[in-house]
Amino acid sequence: MQRMMTQRISQLILTLTVLVASVWAPQLNAKDHLDDIYDMSLDENLMTPEIKNDKQADRIQEFQYNMAVAFKKSNYEVEVMRDDEVIVITIPASQLFDPNDTVLNKLGQEQLKPFLRMLKNPGFYKMLLVMHSDNTGSSQYTINLTRQRVNAIFDWIDENASVDYVVPYALGDTDPLVDNYSVENRKTNRRLEIFLVPEHTMLQQAKKGRINISQMGKD
Repeated sequence: MQRMMTQRISQLILTLTVLVASVWAPQLNAKDHLDDIYDMSLDENLMTPEIKNDKQADRIQEFQYNMAVAFKKSNYEVEVMRDDEVIVITIPASQLFDPNDTVLNKLGQEQLKPFLRMLKNPGFYKMLLVMHSDNTGSSQYTINLTRQRVNAIFDWIDENASVDYVVPYALGDTDPLVDNYSVENRKTNRRLEIFLVPEHTMLQQAKKGRINISQMGKD
């Protein structure tokens, strides 16, 4: 009798262990993934998560295209990449900061406000903030300038929305769009690029058949 009771208790403990693991595993996986994105390079973050299901990809591409069109209508400079899965918005640094300054100005705050909505549902998007400069000054100066500027943007977002899944990068003058031989070209190279990359919540919604940025997912 005592042996049978011991077996039942052992079985109960095993069942409870499995149930607890099933409840907590998704949360742990989400946290691990969130930690991982801050260790990834820009290229790695741009390519993940990979969308392998064709129907899922089609729904995400359609949603992203419509979002890109909406930003375009609001007079943002917009592109798409990775087979229309990732949106790229470019904002001139002159619309964010005063010359040689690292304090986000009022115009910059207005320019960035629409992106706060993209973060109201953490896990829907991964937002990559990539700050660029021209080649005026030393490489160390341009790196420090872009680092301070992208950190100022990150801090402002942190004051107004969740910064989970927001990853800042400072590239200095290492990735110019055009040569730096003229005033106009240098202005073109001083920019912020915002990449909106589909994350796990959007992928889950796409798998179910309907994507809605306001529909909260489960981490």
